Amino acid sequence: MGSSFGTLFRIATYGESHGGSVGVIIDGCPPGLPIRAEEIQAELDRRRPGQSDITTPRKETDTVEILSGVHDGHTLGTPIALNVPNKDARPSAYDEMRAAYRPSHADFVYDAKYGRRMVEGGGRSSARETVGRVAAGAIARKILHLELGTDIVAWIESIEDIVMPEATEPPTRDMVETTPVRCPDPATAAAMIERIKGVRSAGDSIGGVVSCRLAPLPVGLGEPVFDRLEADLAKAMLSIPATKGFEVGSGFAGTRLRGSTHNDALETREGRIRTSSNRSGGVQGGISNGEPFLFRVAFKPTATIMKEQETVSPEGESRRLKGRGRHDACVVPRAVPIVESMAALVLVDHFLRHRAQNHSCAFSATPHMRR
Repeated sequence: MGSSFGTLFRIATYGESHGGSVGVIIDGCPPGLPIRAEEIQAELDRRRPGQSDITTPRKETDTVEILSGVHDGHTLGTPIALNVPNKDARPSAYDEMRAAYRPSHADFVYDAKYGRRMVEGGGRSSARETVGRVAAGAIARKILHLELGTDIVAWIESIEDIVMPEATEPPTRDMVETTPVRCPDPATAAAMIERIKGVRSAGDSIGGVVSCRLAPLPVGLGEPVFDRLEADLAKAMLSIPATKGFEVGSGFAGTRLRGSTHNDALETREGRIRTSSNRSGGVQGGISNGEPFLFRVAFKPTATIMKEQETVSPEGESRRLKGRGRHDACVVPRAVPIVESMAALVLVDHFLRHRAQNHSCAFSATPHMRR
């Protein structure tokens, strides 16, 4: 199974939704990075279930245990093992799923591919697997902050047909975390919360779009062919459960513009080469251009709903199945820290790759890398 990610900063996640624990092994983290369990825990607390009345009521503290690779508050340069025990697993809630595949879940394809599956919570296909990604992302984020000063801020741009107005200033994390729905516009956030509660009461689900901004970034991250920065970010984002779309900068809307309008003109500003606009979204030719990197990720409605649906048994016989257990009516609010973490993992990997390729210990190998 493809459970590892990255080139120089490489992670491998492990564990199942209702197994003993979930976690991650990180290989390639430089030595000497100051990191405390509390910093990792702060990110896990943003992802964990049961954090508000619009998320699944599953009660998990998601308490992280650092098993290796850190000593006296600093990384050793050896593999880092981060473990999070499952405390509120309820496998009995999935008993009837043994006799029928859940619509729009991975049940059928897992059976077809492996000849067996973990019925309880979907096993590795569950979003609970992302605990390890968020834990690793906290360490990646710390490296980026210390080396580049990069802030990674994601927020909910839309839920179903409720769309926040275009912001005059980039949202900050404090603005995003003001409400449980993680939309920085208060009026829009209130409407989103009411919509999620209404949909949940009806036993249904909805999806939405997460936007993300990475800044400041230097010029030069990424590769010009297969390992383009936006391509690696697309792979990272589309590996998150429930994702259905990814776009950078102007995205699909850019197809309605002509080149004379869409092109980002170059100019010298603040002592360096800049673009006058940012329809490219911070990347050109697969390489970061020094502007804020902007992208969006689409999340589908949660597959588990509390309504009866048509399905079949593993033997192909017709069945009707109604969702049970504890589930989010909208996964998008809890996806925000996952999006940020996957972005951090891609960026730190490209940062280390660039530094290694240019034979330098400092991020000043080329003039445009200096900030």
